[in-house]
Amino acid sequence: MEANLRSVLITAIAPVAWGATYYVTQLLLPVDAPLWGSALRALPAGIVLLLIARTRPHGIRDWSRTALLGLFGVGGFFLLLYIAAQLLPTSIASSIMAASPLVLALFAWALAGQKPTARMFAGAAIGILGVLLLVAGAFGAIDMWGWRRPSRDS
Repeated sequence: MEANLRSVLITAIAPVAWGATYYVTQLLLPVDAPLWGSALRALPAGIVLLLIARTRPHGIRDWSRTALLGLFGVGGFFLLLYIAAQLLPTSIASSIMAASPLVLALFAWALAGQKPTARMFAGAAIGILGVLLLVAGAFGAIDMWGWRRPSRDS
C-alpha cells in the first residue's frame, strides 16, 4: 500500500505543476512581453536538462536540429501557451486543457489505429468533469481576437 501511495503522489506532481501554468503566467510573468515570459518559463527547465544530460549534441547538424526543436517545439509552444494564458480566463483555459486526454485518444485512434476503450472515455470524462467542478462559477472576459492589451485585472 505504501508503494502505491508513493506512486500516486509522484504521478500527481506533473498535473499539479501543469495546472499552475495559467496562474503563474497571469500573476508572475511580464504581461506585455510574451517572448520574455515564455523564455523565463522555459529557461529553468532547459538549464536543469543541460546539467543532467549524459551526452550533448555533437557537430553543427546535431546542434542545428536541437536549436530547431527547441525553437519550435518548446519555444513556440510556450509562446502560444503564454498568449492564451494572458487572453483567456484561467477557468476557460483549464477547461479546454482538461479535454486534452480525450483529444489525444481520438488522435491515436485516427492516426495510429488505437481504438479508445470505454475506460479511456470514462477517465477523460471524469477528468473534464472534475476540472469543470473546480472552476464552476469562475468567469472573466474572453478576448477572442487579442484586440485589447492584456492586463492582470482580467
